[in-house]
Amino acid sequence: MALEVATFGPLPLVVSPMRRTRETASAIEARLHVTPRLEPAVGEIPAPLGVSTLAERASWLQAAMEGRWPDLGPEHQQWRADLLAALRAMTADAIVVTHFVAINVAVGEAVGDNRVKLFSPGLCSRTVVRLGTDGRLDVVRWGPSDGAEIL
Repeated sequence: MALEVATFGPLPLVVSPMRRTRETASAIEARLHVTPRLEPAVGEIPAPLGVSTLAERASWLQAAMEGRWPDLGPEHQQWRADLLAALRAMTADAIVVTHFVAINVAVGEAVGDNRVKLFSPGLCSRTVVRLGTDGRLDVVRWGPSDGAEIL
């Protein structure tokens, strides 16, 4: 991914604070000689209150990804709104290193689909979303999937 995005020249690098995204971003950081900006709003979807173990989180997340945003609690709808606001606040092209559900949020908003999961972007794949002057998001490129079709 770092080699691929390097062809666009140095761009701002916005990264989720989670360790695995920072590790992924480190290759881009080194290749482009840029300093990443940690952005909590592009972080991973939080587990609901009361979900404390990884197994509980995995079970909740699997069920959540089968549903639609209006079916999730207000804290998840707020997380989604904050993520979209952070993307819309970007005033220039940027590389955003984020998570599976966050990528689905951007794509879902762009295509007008409120399912939590629309597709399965592969690890280190590149999905390109453009922000129009009217504030609308448009999908320019769907990241390659982990063997799954775009739903």
